[in-house]
Amino acid sequence: MSTQKRVAIQGIRASFHEEAAFKFFGEDIETIECNSFKETFQKLDTQQADFVVMAIENSIAGSLLPNYSLLREYNFPVIGEVYLHIQLHLMALPGSKFENIKTVMSHPIAIRQCNDFLDDFPDLKIIESNDTAACAKKIKEEQLTDTVAIANTLAAKLYGLNILERRIESNKKNYTRFLILSDKKTEVKNANKASLCFQVSNDVGSLAKVLNILAENGINMSKIQSMPVLGKRNEYNFYVDVEWAETKNYEEAIRKILKYTVNFSIMGEYVKNDAV
Repeated sequence: MSTQKRVAIQGIRASFHEEAAFKFFGEDIETIECNSFKETFQKLDTQQADFVVMAIENSIAGSLLPNYSLLREYNFPVIGEVYLHIQLHLMALPGSKFENIKTVMSHPIAIRQCNDFLDDFPDLKIIESNDTAACAKKIKEEQLTDTVAIANTLAAKLYGLNILERRIESNKKNYTRFLILSDKKTEVKNANKASLCFQVSNDVGSLAKVLNILAENGINMSKIQSMPVLGKRNEYNFYVDVEWAETKNYEEAIRKILKYTVNFSIMGEYVKNDAV
């Protein structure tokens, strides 16, 4: 019986999600390929996977808002995070020359992140796809000699493509943060970061009270994101990431915050991991 961790990702092997999974778990895992983020949660829900790796924000494109809704809907605990430096390369079949290329394929966000490079070649036809690695795979499988993909080095290696141009992304400080989810509540040792979700009453200063409690207890708020509560006018879920040095300060802050919030939940407590 296999003891490999089964990790569900949106996309296929050699995608950035698999790269993030490798960075967190190491390469000895079984990757479960999924067509959508919802499908990754369904795999975890039906125990066809042990973990989900899910992008939650990008330093250029911003937060992936639908993924916050999935977190709320399924309530799987967040057990970790990983940051990935997104480096995008232009790749083609061995022997293909750039002057013969007619088509570029990639994920719309990846294409957007390479606009400065692509603007210099207005004759290239651009085709959007739901996955960077799937474009590399398609070139290999269909032997497309006049097509290039924008993807990562993992995809070039797995599908035997040559990299024609490296680092074509416009902004070299391009990072994506991924959350690691499990279907089991496990206590993470030395946790110093948490993801919280709550609503506040529609009174003057109610959110400020919560933020002041964090500040008074020396808790750093590294992220705040609001999302409308489905079907409720002027009601919002606040998703807040907090970091701390002293656990007792964090516990004290949580105890005080409970008085000023509704539907409060700790989505996960884990070790801060922002190294890239």
